[in-house]
Formats: sequence, structure tokens, C-alpha cells
Amino acid sequence: MSSSTQHTPALRLQQLSSHIAKKADKPSFFEQVQGAPADVIFALTSSYKADTDAQKVNLGVGAYRTEEGKPWVLPVVKKADHIIVEDDNLDHEYLPILGLEPFRKAAVKLILGANSKAITEGRAGAAQCISGTGAVYTGAHFLSKHYPVKGAACYISKPTWANHRAIFEGVGMQVLEYPYWDPATKGLDLKGMLGTMQSAPNGSIFLIHPCAHNPTGVDPTNDQWRQIADTMEAKGHFPFFDCAYQGFASGSLDKDAYSVRYFVERGFEMFIAQSFSKNFGLYSERAGNLTVVARSVEVKNKIESQIAKAQRAVISNPPAYGSRIVSLVLNNETLYGEWEQNLSTMANRIIDMRKVLYDELVKLGTPGTWNHIVDQIGMFSFTGLTAPQVKVLKEKYHVYLTDNGRISMAGLNSKNVKYFAQAVDFVVRNH
Repeated sequence: MSSSTQHTPALRLQQLSSHIAKKADKPSFFEQVQGAPADVIFALTSSYKADTDAQKVNLGVGAYRTEEGKPWVLPVVKKADHIIVEDDNLDHEYLPILGLEPFRKAAVKLILGANSKAITEGRAGAAQCISGTGAVYTGAHFLSKHYPVKGAACYISKPTWANHRAIFEGVGMQVLEYPYWDPATKGLDLKGMLGTMQSAPNGSIFLIHPCAHNPTGVDPTNDQWRQIADTMEAKGHFPFFDCAYQGFASGSLDKDAYSVRYFVERGFEMFIAQSFSKNFGLYSERAGNLTVVARSVEVKNKIESQIAKAQRAVISNPPAYGSRIVSLVLNNETLYGEWEQNLSTMANRIIDMRKVLYDELVKLGTPGTWNHIVDQIGMFSFTGLTAPQVKVLKEKYHVYLTDNGRISMAGLNSKNVKYFAQAVDFVVRNH
């Protein structure tokens, strides 16, 4: 056997090592990619979890917590879970591209009302989406491709949920803002809102929170909704409602849907993104729906067909589990009644915490007015605290909230609300 033959394995190993070394020196295709900043809310939650202080309080996350500070699986959801598991007729086959039909129909009925003209006239369509986020994206993507007013901007409230801007800019649309929060009154800046609607180009798109505005907790009154509708109708604007808290805000499903139903009565075409994360506690199951109200059955069918085409290319078809739970509850009279009771439990606990926090601040004589705590509605309260004050709350008191002063009322309970009020009192007086 020749010398070269004897050393072939060693030579091959040397050649392979040399080849790997050369490849390691070659730059990646993605060297130019910049690291993205961490999501504010998820980063806040990570910081809270890493904190070892016994009195730490998490007021950042937008999820319901019990009096004991624990997540709550709704009793009606547990019942629906059991029914689904025991149903031998269910399988794991693909859903249709637009989703589970009983779920879609029930979701439309929930937001529009059983007697809605849009439903009886066949003008209301729907697409099951990946929760409310997916519903906003699905609607935004459709508008970016098919909205007839070329170059139309989407106006979002200032402030709003951070994902709104990201979603619409992500589909290539220009995003502008309309005034919403009045820091002087800690309420709605209706004059500024209507002024922007009047000055915006005809046919602009306005993203609107129908109830439990995130992050402010400030909602228009019924009379103010009428003024908003008057202005939008006169200017030919397109309303896109993002409804994440129906029934969770006031405890009444009908009351929380007032604005949407009023706009339907007025004859608007519109999109409504619906999330079942909060009002069903199905945060991880991503059950959502995009309701479409069109001028005619023909137009509705065309919109659904284009959404189905787009959805096929992105997710192919939506997941079944969360939508089955929601569909079962919404389509069963007994379970529906139990769900309303569960909603009332969550809404009333948050309302109670608003009152307790307000009373504690008044008792402490904390400088400023705090009636906005009880005037606001839903999961969040826009406290009016400044970023420097929030910094002290985090570092000195181990209280975690977003830098804009938004707190999740669900994070408060009888064990920590007094501590939080004392912390607020300190930062207001000293910072």
C-alpha cells in the first residue's frame, strides 16, 4: 500500500478542517441586519419575574388576574374544554381557509347584535384570524391592496396600542395620529379628535377603539360617538374598529358594542377586529375574528374571497381549538349565560379595584385629582404619572408599569393596592 493511500483519511480530515475554516471566515448573508429592540411589555414582564423582592407588583401585563394575583381559567371555558375532549365526532382536520363557520357567525352576531340589519340583509361577513392582532393585520393587509382611495393614511389615536402602528406600517400604509388623551383633564380630547377628522383628506381610514380604550381607559359617551359618526360620515372616512374588550369593560356585552352598532345603523361600511383573549381568558389560543360590514352581499362576498386568498398564503387556515371553545359557548344558551356571569366577575373586580385605589389616594391626600381612576373603564388606567416617576416606582418600590404611566388594574388586589397607593403618593410628592 502506498504512503499516499495510507494517509488518505488524515489528509481528508485536514482538507475538511481547512474548508470549514475558510467558510467560517466568509461573512454571513445577514451581517447588515440590525438587532431589534425587545418588546416593551414582554421585557417588562421579564424584569418583574427576575425581581426577587417580596413586595414586587406587576401592573404591566394586559391579562386578568384574580384577587390572589393568579391567572383565571374561566369556569365556562373549563366546561367547554371538557365537552370538546369528550366529543368523539371532533377531529384534527384542517378548518376552511376562513375558519370555523359557527364561530364566525356567532362572533358577527356578538358584536353587531342578533337583529342587526347588516346580518339580516346578508351584508356582514367574517374571517377567523389569529386573535385580535391577526384580525387587525388581515384587515390592514386587505386595505393596503384594495382600498380605493390611493395613498390613504390610517389614523390611529394618540396614544394607542403599540402594535397598531407596527401593523399598518408593516403593510406599507402611512400612519398618522389623531388627538385622544387630554393630559389636562385626564379625559378625552374630543375637540382635537374631531378637528383631525375634519382636516384629514376625504376617505381616510380611522382606527377606533369601541370600548376600554388601550392604554387610557377613556371612552367617548354616546353623544360623543354621535358627533364622531357625524364628522366621519361628512368626510367619507372608513371606520376600522379594534374590539379587544367586549363585555370585559363594563360587564355588559351590549353596552360595550354600542359604538359599533350605532355606526352600522348609520350605514357605514366598516371592519371590526375582535379578540377573545380577554373576555374568554384564551390568551394563548389566539382566537379572533375580522367582521366585515359591506354595502351589499356582492361586495361582502368579494371581500371575503380576497381575504381567503391572502390568508391562504400566510397561515393557510386558522387553528381550531380556541375557536371551538368560543363557538360552543356563544351557540349554547346555558353556557352563554354562564359566560356572562364570568365576565361580570372580572369586570366588577376591576371596577372595585378602581374605587379602592381612588379611596386610598384620597385618604393619603396625594397631590392632584384622581377621579380619572374611577371615571376610566376597562383593564387599563392612564394614571398621569411621568416617566421619571415610573422609574422611581420600579427601582424603589419594585412596581412594574409602562413608562407612559399606564397600569393594568387587574394587577391590583386587596394585598397590594395600599402599597401601590403609598408608592404613588411618594413619587408624586417628591418627583
